Amino acid sequence: MKILSKTGRIFYGSAIAATGIQQLFFKDFFQILFPPLPYKIPGLIFLIWLVSVTLFIAGTSICLNFKTRFFAYLLGCIFLFFFIFLYIPYELFVSPYSPIHLGVWVQSLKELAYAGGAFAIAGQVTSNTNTAKSRSSFIGFPEKIAPFGPVMFSITMISFGVSHFYYTGTVENMVPDWIPFHRFWTYFAGIALIGSGFSIVLKFRINIIGNLLGIMILIWFIVLHIPDALANPVINNGNEVTSMFSALAFSGIAFVIANSNKKS
Repeated sequence: MKILSKTGRIFYGSAIAATGIQQLFFKDFFQILFPPLPYKIPGLIFLIWLVSVTLFIAGTSICLNFKTRFFAYLLGCIFLFFFIFLYIPYELFVSPYSPIHLGVWVQSLKELAYAGGAFAIAGQVTSNTNTAKSRSSFIGFPEKIAPFGPVMFSITMISFGVSHFYYTGTVENMVPDWIPFHRFWTYFAGIALIGSGFSIVLKFRINIIGNLLGIMILIWFIVLHIPDALANPVINNGNEVTSMFSALAFSGIAFVIANSNKKS
């Protein structure tokens, strides 16, 4: 459905633009984009400003459907570059924690999902728009990667689903006290994330399962993340607010993938 696809694009663009504003406010890279540095780099603040402004412009443009394809490809390349050339080496060789633990990959996997979402949006624009006017010279390499966008997103969803079983106690504590049966919902969400991820990879019932995934994450955004963000807006560089925007972006990505015009 076009309305859900449009909604998903707006969710994603809004989350990216808001993250850019948030980084400008805190004057620091968020770990969802950039691994923690072992030492200070002179002039890093200028790179922070550049990336933050880019996120805001690109996210806003995607929201308004202005040069969506170009800005989606740009975001996809930025996120994928950071993931491959910064986050993977950091987790393997710099991080003080063992890379075999899934928990240490949380932030990098979110960035991979962001990259996948950007490519999914760009790929959908490509399939919906065939006029010469919509084409840009910046399409070669990113256009070849775009079909793998849903897979990138699925890897994150599957990994997060698995984490519900490895870190059950931690996830249980995220469930509000007024909701009963915390462990049941923890396992239910884990199974749903794993199943949805494999469904997207295997292209099985993507429309219905992708939309259900988008709705489920949107519920988390409303019930879990908004209250946490309001209660702790600045703790740890606004980590709860960043997590809130991540949930909104992931919900949007799921809606975009589920409602692509390509047959599934």
